[in-house]
Amino acid sequence: MYKRISAVLFPVVTILLIGSLVWGNQVKEERNAVSINAENQYQRAFHDLSYHMDRIHSEIGNTLAVSATSQGMHRKGLMNVWRLTSEAQNEINQLPLARLPFNKTEEFLSRIANFSYKTGVRDLTKEPLSDNEIKTLKALYANSGEITKDLAKVRESVIAKKLRWLDVDMAMANREEPADNTIIDGFSTVNKRVETYPELDWGPSVSSMYERRSVKMLSGMPVSKEDVTRKALKFADAGSNAKCQVTANGQGTDWESYTAQVQRPNGKPVSMDFTRKGGLLISYADERDLGPKNVTVQQAMEKAGQFLEKKGYRNMTAVSADPYDNLVNFTFVREQDGVLIYPEKMTIRSALDNGDVIGFQANDYVYEHRDNREIPKAKLSLAQARKTLNSDFKELYSRKAIIKKRPSGRYAVLRNRRPDQRIPVPALH
Repeated sequence: MYKRISAVLFPVVTILLIGSLVWGNQVKEERNAVSINAENQYQRAFHDLSYHMDRIHSEIGNTLAVSATSQGMHRKGLMNVWRLTSEAQNEINQLPLARLPFNKTEEFLSRIANFSYKTGVRDLTKEPLSDNEIKTLKALYANSGEITKDLAKVRESVIAKKLRWLDVDMAMANREEPADNTIIDGFSTVNKRVETYPELDWGPSVSSMYERRSVKMLSGMPVSKEDVTRKALKFADAGSNAKCQVTANGQGTDWESYTAQVQRPNGKPVSMDFTRKGGLLISYADERDLGPKNVTVQQAMEKAGQFLEKKGYRNMTAVSADPYDNLVNFTFVREQDGVLIYPEKMTIRSALDNGDVIGFQANDYVYEHRDNREIPKAKLSLAQARKTLNSDFKELYSRKAIIKKRPSGRYAVLRNRRPDQRIPVPALH
């Protein structure tokens, strides 16, 4: 009997064993193929990064080498620097550098990209490179040369020692020391070198892009939990007897704030966020249940405008609407002297069952609001602006607006065709 069972099971076990060996070998080959492909991708990105840094150094040098009257060559050189820097940034993102201190170098490349783009796209025949910009380019030429040399040393070591990026990635993921620290030490050296560079004059348009928002930018005195409680109850139109729970957030940081939750009688809670400095309202959310759609987007927009006016947000104008299901999101911006100021924007959410506002986000408004903002004079007339458009475009409306941080680094300004013109909703953009 046992012989019969053995005669049946032996070939079955043998087949299973051979199958498992084949399967295991196949899995191993697939893993090796994936590892080889990943390593090849890392190596390609690293060597391309080293090559493009060398090209950036050369292009900056070429831009500085031509005479001050060669605006065409300046423009070509700056746009090449922008293109190459963008490629270098992309290659950095492909490398396993998340656990390496390389943030200063990434920011440095970002500033070079923005500086070269914003300088290169303007009309250099009318506004040639300034002395400060030439000085900045000279500093960038020297700095990029040092970074190029450091990366070249790492590249030579990688080739000579046949180092693998996967070993570095796995070691850092497991919080272990890799067998060879050449790659880590090399990139750390580059980052430390960048940290020692003196601050350059990037110009106002580039520097403003890196300004960090924090409570230090706000005016007013710090508020207490009791102050926030009073503000929250008033904004929620709840009585003084309503329950309000206030929680402090981000203590000891540049983002100190309070979250207030008001429990209204016979209703869902209302949540609000306030800045600690000045007690300014950042966000509002009414968690009530929604009914079926019963009002139009236009009606909801009008109620949202009335809501903002009632809550003390004056001269706010709807510029876009995004309806979906029984909700609609509006973007409101402040209007001053007939000019729409897009930096001072708020996002309003309204329910289409009755048109009431059930939430808003006012982060941009809080940090960008100015009572008497200086309105720059329009550099283009409406007729001149129209000439820049494709003739196939059909103009629905025109208006004057300030749009901050455009690619040109300037304000975009258009003249309003009719001051009392009704803004079309929802398709505004």
